[in-house]
Formats: sequence, structure tokens, C-alpha cells
Amino acid sequence: MSDPYYQRLQRRHLTSKIFAGVCLISTWFGLVVLAVLMTGLVLKATGTWDPTSTGAAKATENWLTPTLLTHQISADPEKAGMIASIWGTTWLILMTAVMSVPMGVGAAIYLEEYARENILTRFIRLNISNLAGVPSIVFGILGLTAFVRMFGMFSEASAIGIPMGIGMLKVPLPFGKTLISGALTLSLLILPIVIIASQEALRSVPQSIRHAALAIGATKWQTIWYQVLPASLPGIMTGVILALSRAIGETAPIIVVGAVSFISFNPGYLESPTDLVSDPNVILQIPASPYTVMPLQIYNWVLNSPDPEFKNVASAAIVVLLTILLLMNGMAVYIRNHFSKRLNW
Repeated sequence: MSDPYYQRLQRRHLTSKIFAGVCLISTWFGLVVLAVLMTGLVLKATGTWDPTSTGAAKATENWLTPTLLTHQISADPEKAGMIASIWGTTWLILMTAVMSVPMGVGAAIYLEEYARENILTRFIRLNISNLAGVPSIVFGILGLTAFVRMFGMFSEASAIGIPMGIGMLKVPLPFGKTLISGALTLSLLILPIVIIASQEALRSVPQSIRHAALAIGATKWQTIWYQVLPASLPGIMTGVILALSRAIGETAPIIVVGAVSFISFNPGYLESPTDLVSDPNVILQIPASPYTVMPLQIYNWVLNSPDPEFKNVASAAIVVLLTILLLMNGMAVYIRNHFSKRLNW
């Protein structure tokens, strides 16, 4: 058929099919690469396959054992564990969440619900979006200057005591190479992500909900607190979890602000959660403690360990870290899908 319209329509359909095919190939390529990497790590960590051996692949020792999760670091790869880095990562992420989530959600509420649409507001939003794409090492340098050294304002190290309900919280000045510095640095890193995700979640709530609440006499804050925030909570929680997932995998800013690569004790010398019950005061020692994190521990095992067996230990540690990240991302997907079914708009 020589109809020009029909020929253009055929070309458009062909272009659409080619584009869909390219997208499908790209998706499967990424999934296949991820599956190959994960399979190789699991096989190496469990001792099913040793890629460093010559000739046929041979089975080696299983490195993915409870020892890895319960023991401290050791010069012997068979006794080496990562419990200190697990506790360090846990406390670092908890402190980061406490610092960044309220501030990020509060900033998003102000920008979406209270701020007038003008040049200043648009400028702030643009810069928040730009900050979300800044390399993490830049935040590490900022954290080193602002938190670890505090701009050199203190010629001698000192400390201040903050009375708490269960004891006295001693905060070093400057913060130095402690969990406080790491948590503040990661808070700056993920704060733009939390703000943007919270803005999108608040923006997705229909204006009719706000108008209905205001029409029956609710104040602006009552409308936000009782209507807008509950409706946007799934989106906010999803963004927060994804932001914390990024923070867990960061290494560059943590190295810059002084996380140690070899440490044989947990932050605050906390050996188990039961210690918090027997002595709640121990939690006040954690923010000012030295620490390490899982990505840094893996990096140290891969590059700085003289024994090549530590590379197998690092593979097992990577499996643990990826499992945690996949669980967090899966939780974010579940929260989004579960609560979206309950919304009628």
C-alpha cells in the first residue's frame, strides 16, 4: 500500500518496537549481570567454587558461617568476624535517621505547604536537587572540616556533659573521629534525598483532602498533621528507607571523617542488646565512640590483608551487606505497594 500516512504509521510502529526491544535488553542485561555477580559471590563465600584455583574449580572452606557474624576481627581468616562493623553500621544508621528524617520531612512540609512560590523558593528547590547529585566525597570533606575538626575553633580537646534521664552524655569538642561525626556527615548526604522524596509524597496528596479539612474548620497544621501526613506517609517511608540504603553502602565519606579500619570492640563496648537492659547508661557512651562500618571492613580485607584467604571472607561479608540492602529495598517496595492499595485516590 503506497499511502504516505500508512507508511509513516508503519515506521512509527517499527520505531516503537525497536525502542521497546532496546529497553527490554537493557533491563535483562542489568539483571543478568547482577545475577552473575551475586552467584559468584555466594559460591565463593560458601566455598562451592574457588575462582583463584588453577585447572578445574574446586571446593574450599565455607566462609559464610555464624563466626563471621559473632566474632571480632582477627589476623586468622578462619576466626575473623565482622561483629564490630555490624554494630558500627547499625548505630551509625540509627543516628543518621534520627538526625536527618525529622529535618528532611520538616523541610519538605515547609516547602510544599507553607512557602510561597517565588524566586527564593525555586532557588532553594533547585539547590536541594543539585545537592542530591553531589559526590559523596565532597560531603566527607565537609564533615571533616565542620564536625571532626570544627573549623579549628578548639585549640585543645575538651568535652561537655549533657544531662539525660539515665545519665550524663559526654560530647567531645571537637567531635573528632567518632560516631557523631559520621552520623552528621551521612545526614548531610541523604538529607536532600529525604527532602525530595517527602516533597513528592506530599505533592501526590490531592488538594481536595486539604480543602475538605479546611472547610470543616481545621487549621492549616491540623490539616497537615491529621490528613496530609498520614496520606503521604508510605511515600515518605519509602524515600527514607532508600536514602538509608544509600548511606549504608557509603565508604568514601566515612573514610574521610575517620572511621577506623581495624577495631576489636563494639561502639560503647556494647556486646549484646541485653547490655542495654542491665546497664542503660552504656548507650550514652556510643555517640563518642570510635567505630568502623561494613563497607570499610570489606575494603580493608580485600586490599590490605596479607592473607589471600581474606578475599573469601570479604566475599561472605559482601553477601551479608547485599542481603541487608536487598531486605531494606524490599521493605520499601512492600510499604509502597501495601499502603497504595488502601488509598482511594
